[in-house]
Amino acid sequence: MSNLNLKVKKENTYDAIVIGSGASGGWAAKELCEKGLKTLVLERGRMVRHIEDYPTASKAPWEFEFRGTVPIEKRSGIGAARWGREETMHWALAEDEQPYIEEKPFRWFRGYHVGGKSLLWARGTQRWSDYDFEGPARDGFAVDWPIRYQDLVPWYEHVERFVGFAGSRDGLPELPDQIVQPGFELSCIEKHYSEQLKKIYGDRHLIQGRCAHLTDPQDIHREQGRNKCQHQNMCNRGCVYGGYFSANASTLPWAEKTGNLTLRPDSVVESIIYDEQKEKAIGVRIIDRLSNEQIEFYAKVIFVNASTINSNAILLNSKSNRFPNGLGNDNGLMGKFMASHNYRGKGFATFEGFEDKKTEGQHPGHAYVPRFRNVFKQDTDFLRGYAIGMAGGRQLRSDTDAIGHQLRDNLLNREYGLWTMAAWMQGEMIPVESNHMRLSESETDKYGIPKIIMSVEWTENDDKMTQDFIDQQTEMYERMGFKNISVSDSQAPPGSDIHEMGGVRMGKDPKTSLLNKHNQLHHCKNVFVTDGACMTSTSTQNPTLMFMTLTARAANYAVEELNKLNL
Repeated sequence: MSNLNLKVKKENTYDAIVIGSGASGGWAAKELCEKGLKTLVLERGRMVRHIEDYPTASKAPWEFEFRGTVPIEKRSGIGAARWGREETMHWALAEDEQPYIEEKPFRWFRGYHVGGKSLLWARGTQRWSDYDFEGPARDGFAVDWPIRYQDLVPWYEHVERFVGFAGSRDGLPELPDQIVQPGFELSCIEKHYSEQLKKIYGDRHLIQGRCAHLTDPQDIHREQGRNKCQHQNMCNRGCVYGGYFSANASTLPWAEKTGNLTLRPDSVVESIIYDEQKEKAIGVRIIDRLSNEQIEFYAKVIFVNASTINSNAILLNSKSNRFPNGLGNDNGLMGKFMASHNYRGKGFATFEGFEDKKTEGQHPGHAYVPRFRNVFKQDTDFLRGYAIGMAGGRQLRSDTDAIGHQLRDNLLNREYGLWTMAAWMQGEMIPVESNHMRLSESETDKYGIPKIIMSVEWTENDDKMTQDFIDQQTEMYERMGFKNISVSDSQAPPGSDIHEMGGVRMGKDPKTSLLNKHNQLHHCKNVFVTDGACMTSTSTQNPTLMFMTLTARAANYAVEELNKLNL
């Protein structure tokens, strides 16, 4: 029996294990495999292969039985209402897969399949500036980041060249320029808004949104098998062209080409195994989702990229005599200081003008107003600030009061209405200790893993920031001559933004943080956390570019340390 166990252990041993196959997990796999490490990627969801497993990609509305609407009986048992249409129902999560406890209202968006949320994200990408990194040190909320912008510049470039981003170079200190391909042109109403914004305010700018789409593919992208974005705007179904970045179209196939990748779907990670004598992590324990069998895999280095909440949960559930409160959790801060982005503010207005113009076609981007509050100095009664996403277009209307042939003709011959501008805030949520997640001591899921308890709520700072967006966006619409203005607070609960971050934050001091400047656990050096869980603060930028950049940097450092026999 002992010989059999040794054989099984040898077969289940790799150089590296990556938990999660999404944007950051895919980057960990790519970098580790390229450096020659035999790497096992564990994904709790099902297998999704690029192109062949996108069942609704590029389908026209009339190719669906009910033009995409799904009968109620077919939606029963599905937890994610947002995927309740036939076009995207293959991404929906069953209600019993991972129920969680909402101590306070919280929306948790998940992508349990190979590629994770990299197949489903909105693809907005912006670099951070030092104004973002220095925020916590300036106002004392959270702890100081152990890195600054210059630490990431070469890694931003490394990621940007491989991924491919569309956008503009705008020369703004608050939003550093990045390597971009031609962006998606602003519409006439967006250009008008941009010109008026700069004329009236001076320090506010509307620019092309930067997004992870190929508009001018380079050799590195063609080597990945990816092609130019076709502007179909069906991205959440999966893109057969690889026009936008996903782990499935890019990093995972790249890692696979090295011959060093083993990808194992249907692997629900229960915990990380810690060896008391070696004083380091030695492997990962999983529950096979299909057989319910418990299996252990072993490696020299482990990357935790299961997405923010699950990464926290795995580490908290990785208990031992040395770490009774979770792996590396000596200070008891793991799972605390959870934050996200504040999307509560929404705006809409119409504009009387440009009646001789209309748009043709479509594109997957939108306009973007970088943060303008509390950037260079504290100028409001709330901390940090917000960016604004904006989208302009022209209304198309149909008279639906008729019946029969007249109704058909009205629907087929729509009339142009006014130009409109929609706006939505993306505010920086201040991390506070009371906003946390923890594991239940009494309830488990169907795999026998403790249920996650979410206890996160908005603070007075979020309320003040939302009100400032309402006031400022209303004023901007008014001063630019817009009509029918409606700007309000949606009262959406935390998590609605899909940008949860924190819980295993980076920092300089092991007493106040869990990870060092290389994303290593302070007290378990061969475990790295590089997804949203590692974030010390959230800034206002879309976070995925940061996750990928930190991952590439940490993976290369991990290989260097392995080669030096330091891990």
